[in-house]
Amino acid sequence: MNELQTLEPHTKDLGGGFTVRRLLPAAARQAVGPFLFFDHFGPITAQPADNHDVRPHPHIGLATVTYLYEGAMLHRDSTGVVQRIEPGAINWMTAGRGIVHSERTPDDLRGVARRSHGLQLWCALPAAHEEDEPSFVHTPASAIPEWRAPGCVVRLLVGSAFGLESPVHTWSPTLYADLALLPNGSLALPAAAPERALYSVDEAFLLDGTLVPAFTMVVLPAGETPQLTAPRGARIALIGGEPLGHRYIVWNFVSSRKERIVDAQNDWEAQRLGTVPGETEFIPLPPRR
Repeated sequence: MNELQTLEPHTKDLGGGFTVRRLLPAAARQAVGPFLFFDHFGPITAQPADNHDVRPHPHIGLATVTYLYEGAMLHRDSTGVVQRIEPGAINWMTAGRGIVHSERTPDDLRGVARRSHGLQLWCALPAAHEEDEPSFVHTPASAIPEWRAPGCVVRLLVGSAFGLESPVHTWSPTLYADLALLPNGSLALPAAAPERALYSVDEAFLLDGTLVPAFTMVVLPAGETPQLTAPRGARIALIGGEPLGHRYIVWNFVSSRKERIVDAQNDWEAQRLGTVPGETEFIPLPPRR
């Protein structure tokens, strides 16, 4: 196997003591396939007084992809969608020309100790779709296809691989799978996308005998089919797809055109990107660079 590129996380505080491990974008690599943002949060136990709500904020030019292992959050957006997000489901929000959304603790979990663990990723949109109408699609856990083999379970969240086809619609070839390996479980990784990467949310794993620590992203050599083994068991995200080229990223805005980012900043300052029904708060635009 060729030399592996590895990416270490840096910690970001999203407010209220809620921190995430951010793997993408990184100094060494902006994206893997269309994925240009990768946040891992938890596992944590939030206390009754903790407030980890994310107030309304905007996006353009991307799709957010939310996947939970534990806990729940309530999504609201400027298209009028209200959706409770729970473990195992895929929630795909296409920002397109502009969307505003909030992510809050559901009312039934407020005031009690509660677990939280999951991934939030952003996919770049092809240039031809960057200005599409915004939308939100919830795919329940029961609709996600699974493949089982001795020692492992594969849930294909997005794309085609392992003889499975996800029902989640994407704007470019995209791969996203949840791999659950038992202790000493093993799995041959298919060359299912031009670019691929692995990330374990809990335990180290071996890739053709090379140790990869937990919380480290490893980019797989193109076309190779390495053997994945988890001595202690592991929960691993497999991401990838067709690369879409460089994108400008400023705060929550993504675009292939630098001037479009400036337009979005102006629109948010003037509150022209829409509002979330029932919300009165919002996150202001950070100081411009």
